[in-house]
Amino acid sequence: MKHSVAMVVLAPLLALTTSFVVRPAAGQSSAPQGVKPLTIESIFAPGGLTGRGPETMEWSPDGTKLSFLQRDGDDEKGELWYVDAATGEKKVLVSAAKLASLAPDYNKVANEREKERLTRYHVAAYLWAPDSKHLIFDSQGQLWLYDLNSATAVQFKSASDPSRDPKFSPDGSHVSYLRKHNLYLRGVNGKDEKQLTKDKDDNLFNGDIDWVYAEELAVRSNYFWSPDSKEIVFLRMDETRVPTYPITDWIPTHPTVDYQKYPKVGDPNPVVKLGVVKTDNAKIRWISLTDDSDTYIPRFGWVRAGLLWAEVLNRTQDKLDLYFVEANSGKSAKVLTETSPGGWINVNDDFKILKSGDRFLWSSWRDGHTHLYLYSFDKQNPLAEAKLERQLTQGDFEVLGLQAVDDAAGLVLFAANKDDPRQRHLFSVKLDGSGIEALTHDRGMHFGEFSDDGKHYADTYSNVLAPPQLSVCAVGASCSPVWQARSVSAYGLRAPKFLEFKADDGSTLYGRLLLPADSPAGGKIPLIVNIYGGPAAQMVLKGWGGTSELFDQILMGKGFAVFAVDNRGTPGRDRKFQTAIRHEFGAIELQDQTTALDQLFAQYPQLDRDRMAIWGWSNGGSMTIYAMTHSEIFRAGVAVAPVTNQLNYDTIYTERYMGLPKDDAKGYAESDVTKSAAKLHGALLLAHGTSDDNVHFQNSVQMIDALIKAGKKFQLMVYPNKTHSIAGPEARIHLFHRIEDHFEQELK
Repeated sequence: MKHSVAMVVLAPLLALTTSFVVRPAAGQSSAPQGVKPLTIESIFAPGGLTGRGPETMEWSPDGTKLSFLQRDGDDEKGELWYVDAATGEKKVLVSAAKLASLAPDYNKVANEREKERLTRYHVAAYLWAPDSKHLIFDSQGQLWLYDLNSATAVQFKSASDPSRDPKFSPDGSHVSYLRKHNLYLRGVNGKDEKQLTKDKDDNLFNGDIDWVYAEELAVRSNYFWSPDSKEIVFLRMDETRVPTYPITDWIPTHPTVDYQKYPKVGDPNPVVKLGVVKTDNAKIRWISLTDDSDTYIPRFGWVRAGLLWAEVLNRTQDKLDLYFVEANSGKSAKVLTETSPGGWINVNDDFKILKSGDRFLWSSWRDGHTHLYLYSFDKQNPLAEAKLERQLTQGDFEVLGLQAVDDAAGLVLFAANKDDPRQRHLFSVKLDGSGIEALTHDRGMHFGEFSDDGKHYADTYSNVLAPPQLSVCAVGASCSPVWQARSVSAYGLRAPKFLEFKADDGSTLYGRLLLPADSPAGGKIPLIVNIYGGPAAQMVLKGWGGTSELFDQILMGKGFAVFAVDNRGTPGRDRKFQTAIRHEFGAIELQDQTTALDQLFAQYPQLDRDRMAIWGWSNGGSMTIYAMTHSEIFRAGVAVAPVTNQLNYDTIYTERYMGLPKDDAKGYAESDVTKSAAKLHGALLLAHGTSDDNVHFQNSVQMIDALIKAGKKFQLMVYPNKTHSIAGPEARIHLFHRIEDHFEQELK
């Protein structure tokens, strides 16, 4: 689901800071002398406390420049900058005056669902040409070709319908793009547009991406140029049998309805197949990989000109086949099969063909942890089975992603949580499996963007007390600072206590606790549990926590202790830990949460068991309702955008962890919290956006109906036309004040 706090306020870069502030009853902010008051208004103001960081970082194809959009946090003007990788020198690439029309601010997009698509799926505002001298800008569907030497922009196409996903051909002679679910291309001179696919049925996507592939398989493009610029391979998605969900705009006098293609658990998925189209004559060859039409093709591309690769994932997502395919004949063969009995396959971007042309990298958690492996194949007979050469990484940690390969130096660059699953660092390992070395050392979270040649990288770093900062680094050498967030030292931030607990099976559970600076005289401290609990995000990380944890600090300033713990099923841990929730949602998670709470109260007797609340967003909202209907320990709770019945959620995410309904009817029934409405204990506040195209508003409507029928009192906040993130300062400020007030009323 990425039904995760990661996509909303509760960013997954959690790990927190705290401050002691109090908002007096009169509404005027105050704080200890010398400390700037922290308010809900300040954390959701444009730019927030830390300012707007660099957006859309891209390396030029020649690896000499890192470019990024930098906008002012107050007036939202922006410029496109670049950093010279060799010198660290920073210069403006495109001025604010020109950029205003070429790459308008996403925050000014009026349609909430389109705004969420652009920001949530990180749709690039611009693209480098292969010559590193031109850019294509995507101005909300209108394409502009920008010449860096002359600093001029020419509108590349003028069709009224928006174009998406532009790409240069490898030789730089053409630009391809999508319009109305079809593939087009034209020369870089802007002339001679050619339509490569010509379907008129809105259910047929040629190279375009539907909602469920974008959300649950992290697909960001569904077509790719061949290295010789003569062909394009694309995924064709037939959405005909995929059911629709109505999203209503209730604001106009006559409401409008948008019908979203959305396969819920057990529904027909889009039927997919690969096509290869020749760019000179638009002739298409369809590729048949398997007789099973109920599969996913989450990743594909070119091994070399004339030879394709494709991954095929079965519906239950416990078997992934890697195919090599001859593009001209359509002949294909499995060269590798990955299975995960009793678990699932985590689709990723770790497949990489090396420049030698006869080896590739692959990741697997076959030994109980996610690690990298090196395979070889026969160049002359590539359809033969691939051969495992060696395991490149091993140990009690998770590889979090393959970042790049420096073929010349024989180095593989990757991210991992080696030595501490609450941190993220960048590493290198030699192709012979020796010499794992850390590239980053400062404690916290490091996110890398590497140049294509693997020689340089951008390091976005934060820790518990320091908001993000960006540096450009040479691998194994020095770094040059590029950008740093505004200082937050004036707010008197303090680090949380990082704690460890034991689950019933002996697993280590990581938690964090914020305690008010002063305990009430002769009294105990009410406790608020901030929960996510699902397989899409960790809560306890040693990086900057953003608005979510700043809100925790505000609650702490009101006299509440705030606690979070990552139960079994959350990511960043070994296969056994993650798959403990297989075929059920709720029970193991709540068991671990309450087990950790028992140990917490034993360590901190000043906490008040009788005044405890819980709240969360998305899966955290689901867990909030589950906890309040399956235990009696919480006096209050807030559930934002929860899934209340797993049958309401999409196929890919839910079936990955729960299996198909026909195979686990009991598990689905037990995770349906609407059936437990009569057992609700505590004061529940339910909040949801009516245009949520991820976790549909239907979930809250069904919960409301069940609670009414059970005679249970609750409170409700509905946010018209807001999506899953309930974005925008007005809505966020309103919602978080409402949450704060709920805890004030119920716990004090």
